[in-house]
Amino acid sequence: MKANIGLIGLAVMGQNLVLNMNDHGFKVAVYNRTTSKVDEFLEGPAKDTMVIGTHSLQELVDSLETPRKVMLMVKAGSVVDDYIDDLLPLLSPGDIIIDGGNSLFTDTNRRTTYLAEKRFIVYWHWCIWG
Repeated sequence: MKANIGLIGLAVMGQNLVLNMNDHGFKVAVYNRTTSKVDEFLEGPAKDTMVIGTHSLQELVDSLETPRKVMLMVKAGSVVDDYIDDLLPLLSPGDIIIDGGNSLFTDTNRRTTYLAEKRFIVYWHWCIWG
C-alpha cells in the first residue's frame, strides 16, 4: 500500500506533523537530507506506526499514491527552491507540492507562478498561523 503523503524534513515540527497525521489514519512517507535522521525517527518516535522511511527523493516519490502530495518542512528560502528543482523531474502533472515552512509571501507568489507556467505542479503554501 502506497503512502497518502510524503514529508521532507524531520526536524521537530516535521516529526510532530508526521506523527499527528499517522494518528489520524494517514500513511506518511518521510525523507530527510541526513538519512540517518529517517532511521532514528523510525526506531524512536515513529516506531510501530504506519510511517514509511525513505532514503532518496526518488524512493519518496515512488512510495506515494497518485496524485502525489509532497510536503516540505524545511527552512524557508533557497532550500525550498532547491527541493522544488530536485522534485520536478520526479513528479507528474497534477502532483502537489506543499510548502509547510515560513516562506515569505513574495517567494510563494514567485514559486506559484513558476510552477503554473510549467503547467506541471500545484504549489500550496500552507501556514499554521492562518
